Amino acid sequence: METVTTKQNRIGARVPHDAYETLCKAAELSGATINQFLVQSALKEAQAVIEREQVIRMSARDWDWMLDLLDNPPKPNEKLQAAMDRYQEAKCDDANSSFNWQP
Repeated sequence: METVTTKQNRIGARVPHDAYETLCKAAELSGATINQFLVQSALKEAQAVIEREQVIRMSARDWDWMLDLLDNPPKPNEKLQAAMDRYQEAKCDDANSSFNWQP
């Protein structure tokens, strides 16, 4: 039978003694080692931060409003039209440059 080894990285942190004692107590109460507790806690917080930054939550009313705007966008105002014109001019200037990156 073939065994699979997973690459693991090391994380170290220096903390004040009081913080260390608190973390050790919490780990003990949860039945985990200090390392397990730290990794589980850090992962939980990391996932919460990622979700908070990457997921948009809205009410049903706001969802309907957004879908309506996508289906029936308003006409561009003067400032938006000016910005689109500047973008098109810059895009044309880029086509003549020596570096022409295309996605």
